[in-house]
Amino acid sequence: MWLELELFGFRALWSPYFFIFVLLLSALYFYITGPGRHRFTDAARPSAAQQLMFYLGMVLLYIIKGSPVDLLAHIMFTAHMTQMALYYLLFPILIIRGIPVWVWKKVVVAPVLRPIVKLLTRPLISLVLFNGLFSLYHIPTIFDYAKSSEMAHTIITTVILFLAFCMWWSIFTPIKEYDRLSPLVKIGFIFANGVLITPACGLIIFAGSPLYATYSEAGAWIQALSLCVPGDVLSGLSSTLSGPEFFTPIPLIEDQQLGGIIMKITQEIIFASVIAYIFFGWFNKERNVIDPLPADALHESH
Repeated sequence: MWLELELFGFRALWSPYFFIFVLLLSALYFYITGPGRHRFTDAARPSAAQQLMFYLGMVLLYIIKGSPVDLLAHIMFTAHMTQMALYYLLFPILIIRGIPVWVWKKVVVAPVLRPIVKLLTRPLISLVLFNGLFSLYHIPTIFDYAKSSEMAHTIITTVILFLAFCMWWSIFTPIKEYDRLSPLVKIGFIFANGVLITPACGLIIFAGSPLYATYSEAGAWIQALSLCVPGDVLSGLSSTLSGPEFFTPIPLIEDQQLGGIIMKITQEIIFASVIAYIFFGWFNKERNVIDPLPADALHESH
């Protein structure tokens, strides 16, 4: 398959402009939290673990949106669902955990953002909005429209990403004001996410025929490729490309079903890891709590 993908050229495979964008974000983080932080705060630099999480998030972002994974996501539904799972369920966790609390405080108290963040990060609202919009996005009519328009695709996927951040904020917020949930409720919140995302995955897995024209009709498929392949390259190849079957022997319906399965399995792995993180953190905290002796008992002991 790699040899076939090389037909699209270096820009389509590795997106140098997106690489520059990710590099600038990384440089901005380095400056604001490092040499330039004294312009904003007297706080210490982020811990090594925080820095590692942020930079891993940047690497993951480039892999998801700038590497051949993004091109494959426009060719195979399996790659698309893998991309969605990592983009919405893992990437926000790394960024939320990687950015120091003083930066988040300056962002969420900004006059324009404060009321929006305060509303959309309420656990029930964020839960319903993220899973609802994710499911709506995968309704065939909406999905095919999004893949046919660069503006629509950018707006829809960016809004879902913002709502993914709002959803994960309920679990990983570093700001006490927004940490509204007990560990037990956080675990229930994660279970609820798993339940709400299941119908979309089930619709895809158990469909008896291909749902998306983007992957089953040559014209719609070529239009979707235009979102990540330079126009001059695509115009030279459009007469020779018949559809996804040119790149993969997997039948369309099996590719679609496998995509739904991968999404569900990846979601379960990430959610189970988060639940384990919450549970063991809670368990260790409770285990280390030492109840002080009453004053009279302490006096009697002497």
